[in-house]
Amino acid sequence: MPEVIFPGPEGRLEGRYHPQKEKDAPIAIVLHPHPQFGGTMNNKVVYNLHYAFYNMGFTVLRFNFRGVGRSQGEYDQGIGELSDAASALDYLQSMNNNSKHCWVAGFSFGAWIGMQLLMRRPEITGFISVSPPANMYDFSFLAPCPASGLIINGSHDRVAPPADTKSLVNKLHEQHGITITHQEVEGADHFFKEPHMDTMIGSVSTYVKRRLTENTR
Repeated sequence: MPEVIFPGPEGRLEGRYHPQKEKDAPIAIVLHPHPQFGGTMNNKVVYNLHYAFYNMGFTVLRFNFRGVGRSQGEYDQGIGELSDAASALDYLQSMNNNSKHCWVAGFSFGAWIGMQLLMRRPEITGFISVSPPANMYDFSFLAPCPASGLIINGSHDRVAPPADTKSLVNKLHEQHGITITHQEVEGADHFFKEPHMDTMIGSVSTYVKRRLTENTR
């Protein structure tokens, strides 16, 4: 899988880019957890999401936020990281002009950034939000949430408690014109340690495949 370096707002950003042969393949970007708590693009959840999308026929990009790995800059409370994600999406789109579907997936802190990216980029057709930390970050900007997506978390998540995830989902369920699907993986923690990783990735794949055949927002 090619290593790529592309321009970000604060210098170079390092990523892994995995293109399909088809020129009009759907595209997906995958966002990693909190940079100050060891989050990188090689996080297990991020890596598995990347390959799940690739195996479904997507051209995929995952990358390191500023200050992580070989990406330049330093941690910026989520503000700069959102700009990084926008730059990464620009880069992905610039190489895939014919793509009809654009998805964003994020894990933990990356889920929070991904949902914000969704608000800024109307071309995003679907999202996957894994273990969104609704207890730590304000998700009230999702008013209204512009696209349908899947929120998936573990029933034994001690980092982002399920009750907070449920209240976020309930708020989103009140909105019209989109469908928020919520799945809770029984017994899984925040990081979907084995044997729960396969269950989570299976749920994501089933959801994305269904959405692609329905062709809905």
